[in-house]
Amino acid sequence: MAKEQLSRRRLLHWPALAIAASGRAAHSRQAGASSGGVRVVLDTDTYNEIDDQFAVAYALLSREAMTVEAIYAAPFLNPRSKSAGDGMEKSYAEILRVLEALGEPRRDFLLRGSKTFLPGAGRAVDSPAARDLIRRALAAGEERLHVVAVGAPTNVASAILMEPRLKERITVVWLGGQPYDSPSAREFNLQQDPHASRVLYDSGIRLVNIPTRTVSDALTITRPELEQAIRGKSRIGDYLYEIFADYEREHHKDPSKPWSKVIWDIAAVAWLVNPEWVPTTMVPSPILTSELTWRQAPDRHGVRVATQVERDAVFADLFDKLRRAG
Repeated sequence: MAKEQLSRRRLLHWPALAIAASGRAAHSRQAGASSGGVRVVLDTDTYNEIDDQFAVAYALLSREAMTVEAIYAAPFLNPRSKSAGDGMEKSYAEILRVLEALGEPRRDFLLRGSKTFLPGAGRAVDSPAARDLIRRALAAGEERLHVVAVGAPTNVASAILMEPRLKERITVVWLGGQPYDSPSAREFNLQQDPHASRVLYDSGIRLVNIPTRTVSDALTITRPELEQAIRGKSRIGDYLYEIFADYEREHHKDPSKPWSKVIWDIAAVAWLVNPEWVPTTMVPSPILTSELTWRQAPDRHGVRVATQVERDAVFADLFDKLRRAG
């Protein structure tokens, strides 16, 4: 049996959570399709640091694998923002800068998300992003909408709470949390909005969960590597190089020592580009406790969780697309 047939069969084998759309996309790519793939919306706290910008560019440049229909600005709170709402607004502005560097003419597909995290269990926060997600998912016909979420899942969880039918209409690819055998689930995206994170684990939504430690943290890169690979090759390559260099100057205080940075969020995009680069396994969805630890529950619905990332393959694909962006 041909390798692509074996790969496709593995992708389709997802008890209770079939990923036929992704399987079809992978099969089409291997057969030489030039465009199309799955329908995608991005949910991103883009100004949180510098990895989201790479993920936004990667998704928009991966036209053979996905069609990005909308981008949602997600809230965040850290030293780069005064509040969750300020973080969302700064993310909105940063997405515009990325679109400008890409030469992307569309602007109406960018929507603001929530100005706050969920105020309590089961309490949605209305926003243009949440409403757009509901509208797109329910208008999708038979084709499932893929939600690539790389920040606190506030917008996504709110949409699910506002319209429970989304459970049958979307697949969420979320970068967040720690491996399920870890003593703590704590990680930036998850702990920013624990109530929203629980919605992903408890609702029965089709979830592809990409943890950080020991999985997406494989995606480290250095400034010299970026300089050689993408600087001077395209406007977006130059933009990404410059924000990386600025971040290094801010955080690397000892030039005598080597320094690298994890570009976490491209792992979520890479799973849609080629699932073999981000292998997953099917497990019962864990329970996220009030202490932000995991409790295993073997009788729960299934989720897919990533177990590793093929770092070199992902960066090779990303760099190739950035160089060809013009």
